[in-house]
Amino acid sequence: MKALFKTESLHTDLATLLLRLIVGGLFIRYGWMKIVNYDQILPMFGDIIGIGSRLSFNLVIFAEFFCAILVVLGLVTRLAIIPIFITMTVVFFIAHANDPFDAKAISFIYWLLCFVIFILGSGKYSLDKYIFRQPN
Repeated sequence: MKALFKTESLHTDLATLLLRLIVGGLFIRYGWMKIVNYDQILPMFGDIIGIGSRLSFNLVIFAEFFCAILVVLGLVTRLAIIPIFITMTVVFFIAHANDPFDAKAISFIYWLLCFVIFILGSGKYSLDKYIFRQPN
């Protein structure tokens, strides 16, 4: 009962792991759906940032699927979250710029969660901890 009223974290590394698993897992699902339905989605995918729709779509898949796998594993987490953060930045501020907030709220939440993961890093329960032998 006393733990409910403490001001310090109950277990930051466990919370970091759960956040990585949830956010990374959701992005893996989104990325996988884009991979599986590549030929159907590509014609509808616009050239939002002026680099071509195919390259834009491939970069989104790279971020949402491959970088998300690294986030889940806790492998170069801060580096891996950057493409996802950029993707969510483009989605929220450019692709859906004129949409009402309710229509783009989920991308904003993901954008914020990417920022939190970047700040937290991979935590104790990660491959980074074992590979790079960080003290703690």
